[in-house]
Order: sequence, then structure tokens, then C-alpha cells
Amino acid sequence: MGQGMMGFGLSTPGFVGFWLIVILAWSLAWKGLALWRAAKRGEKIWFIVFLLVNTLGILEIVYLFFVTGAKLSDFKLPSSPSEPKSE
Repeated sequence: MGQGMMGFGLSTPGFVGFWLIVILAWSLAWKGLALWRAAKRGEKIWFIVFLLVNTLGILEIVYLFFVTGAKLSDFKLPSSPSEPKSE
């Protein structure tokens, strides 16, 4: 009675906080990749759009895979050598 929308219980803030962190991490990862690629390709307009517009990664994914033709393998970290070479 009279609790309104916030009357879901004590676990709601933690649940909302968890999903907020997941969404922020998802968005930040795609935004970072798109900003890096746009800067590397010298595409200033795309860089500014990604910097100013937040689309939860959707616009960034479209740019990366459909505009630039990137593949997932383009974004893998280089493997480090197992043993340093001695001269």
C-alpha cells in the first residue's frame, strides 16, 4: 500500500546497480574500440559522433563491423612470447 514503484524490496538497488555496471562496461568497451579505430583511420566526424552520442554500443558496433569491415579477430590482444629470445 502506497509503496509506489520503489516498493520492490531491499534487493532492488543491488540488482539495478549490477545491471548498470554491466551496461556501462558493455558500452565503454564498444565505444573505446570504435573511438580507437576511427582515430586510427583519421575519421574525425565518426570520432566526434562516438564521443558525444551514447547508443549503448549499437552505433559503435554498426560502424566497426559494417562501415569499416572489421572482424572480431581484428580486436584480439597480441599474444606475448612465451620465452624471451636471447642473443
